[in-house]
Amino acid sequence: MQTTMSEDQAAFIPEVSEKSTGKINYINHLKVLLTVLVVLHHAFITYGAPGGWYYQQKDTHMAALFPMTLFVATNQSFFMGFFFFMSALFVGPSLQKKGTGKFLADRLKRLGIPLVFYSLILSPILNYLVAYFGNGHHYTFMQYLSGYDDWIDFGVLWFVAALLLFNFVYLIVKSIPALNFNIKVNFPSNKIILIAAFLLGLVSFLVRLEFPTGWTLKPLGFQLGHFPQYITLFMLGLIASNNNWLSQLNLKQGKNMRRMVILMVLIVLPAIFVASLITKAPLNEFNGGWNPFVFSYSLWEQMTGIMIMTALLCIAKFKWNTPSGFLSGLSASAFGVYIFHPLVLISLSLLVKAWAVDPIIKLVIVGPSAVALSFVLVAFIRKIGFVRRII
Repeated sequence: MQTTMSEDQAAFIPEVSEKSTGKINYINHLKVLLTVLVVLHHAFITYGAPGGWYYQQKDTHMAALFPMTLFVATNQSFFMGFFFFMSALFVGPSLQKKGTGKFLADRLKRLGIPLVFYSLILSPILNYLVAYFGNGHHYTFMQYLSGYDDWIDFGVLWFVAALLLFNFVYLIVKSIPALNFNIKVNFPSNKIILIAAFLLGLVSFLVRLEFPTGWTLKPLGFQLGHFPQYITLFMLGLIASNNNWLSQLNLKQGKNMRRMVILMVLIVLPAIFVASLITKAPLNEFNGGWNPFVFSYSLWEQMTGIMIMTALLCIAKFKWNTPSGFLSGLSASAFGVYIFHPLVLISLSLLVKAWAVDPIIKLVIVGPSAVALSFVLVAFIRKIGFVRRII
């Protein structure tokens, strides 16, 4: 795969082009889609879906909680793993272009600086906003900082920390001559993909016996129960890059996967949830332990996630590759939105805190508003020269 790198974004997911086909617009468009899903994911958790977030006003009605849970469970099955895959696609070409020294310096600047900024500046601000406006602790910011002790807090940038770590490991392994990264394999068939996804589900189940989902490795913020997928997808991104998988994508294959995704999301997952309700199983049985619900959910999650990623790649290449100035602009701001969206989302949710309506109504308003305002905010921030060179 012949690619050219945008120097201001190569550490995350770069703007890419392919000499033989022109601009690979669909990769940039998928990056926008995933970023939007990240913002909406956290908005759904704010108002009722399971998961942890800075500030929450939970809906208690099952009619609202069920679709919220379905949405975040489907997102969780693929969107962060897809980020790792697409980021890894460009690691090899970037290293070859820049050399080890410049590659490492670039990663430290474009990933390390956002980590330090989020942990030391943005995270204390976010926590103070919640403490003051959400929990009613009316002290000054300096008073709050005097008792603040969470200075290593990557928040949503756990992904950036993991990506930086994966890049370091890649460089170390790449420097060992006995290890060969040039695995030659064509883009797999759906049958092979499903078998691999099933095996990944088994591994995830076994890992969650020791590290249930929700358990976080402090202070990095890594939920190790999800890391079998993240590690696998990063490695697959490297293999895909070496074997030019993007040129081998097949529309029919993507459509077949899409049909299976619909079945998994609308039939299989609700059936698992209904079974848990009938048996009155505690919700934490989906997180880990030796029980049928975490086993079935782990298999569902990994198989559904891999199906969605395959479907999106294949269909987007043939149906979503049209150039768009609007989407290109959003793509350039995607990394910044990933960093700053908690500030926008938390501010909006606190702004409507006292509004006496059902939380689902707030979600309908706050979710899309947080997406739009996050992109607007980052577009202005990126007008600052040194910021643009980082994000």
